[in-house]
Amino acid sequence: MINRQWWVEKWLELLDSYRYKKRLERGRNYAREGNILNIEFKQSQLVANVQGTEEKPYRVTLSLDAFSDEDWGYVITTMSEKAILAAQLLVGDMPSEIEQVFIKNGLSLFPFNLTDVKSRCTCPDKANPCKHIAAIYYQLGDRFSEDPFIIFQLRGRNKEQILEALRVARSHQLSGKPLQPEVLGKIKSPPKRKANVNKTSAPLSIDNFWEYEEALDSSLVVIVPSIENKNILDVLGDIPLPYNDSQTVMQYLTQVYNTVPKEVMTVN
Repeated sequence: MINRQWWVEKWLELLDSYRYKKRLERGRNYAREGNILNIEFKQSQLVANVQGTEEKPYRVTLSLDAFSDEDWGYVITTMSEKAILAAQLLVGDMPSEIEQVFIKNGLSLFPFNLTDVKSRCTCPDKANPCKHIAAIYYQLGDRFSEDPFIIFQLRGRNKEQILEALRVARSHQLSGKPLQPEVLGKIKSPPKRKANVNKTSAPLSIDNFWEYEEALDSSLVVIVPSIENKNILDVLGDIPLPYNDSQTVMQYLTQVYNTVPKEVMTVN
């Protein structure tokens, strides 16, 4: 059984709930056969070219109802209040609790059924979804797997806009002066920063490879326990030493890695 992310499963369940299975099956085959030439986003709308039986590809557009600035302001405020949610989003993961964030604010991140998905195709087939639209439905499942922020973009905010609003929200929370949701909802792009033309970087070498001269933004530094109860040693595997030495070293380092994060969180 394929182990898909929960948000991909959520989208595929939406497709499985559709009444006319044959239409979707034709679209799935179209997607598998490589008939989708390209997909791009124009703000919150998806635009794609799908090769059909004619020489000129058909143009497919797809969108969901975008949330208002005010709606996004309340969503960002709720996200920023939970450090673990902010941390997971900042590394490109979509926590399962994210749906509750939207529900708490009277919204639904995912559409309830396919009639909530607005789609059009330039092909002569009057049925909706036609096989070209259905192909995009299935291709979206793969895109969601690669980038969970796509579902947010369909609702009116891309990844950069969400992360910038989260950064601003957390920064003001740490300063003790949180912003009103109405203000956060209007943040749609990071401020333009002036380039420091007088500053010269040192030539890259092994001596300065790990140096980072810019100040870290404290609002985005979130210390949280491992979600899967794993540390870096679990990821890297055993150290290539003789068996007894390897066991002893691993036991010691495991104790260190399990203790240090707890100490850091206690201090902070």
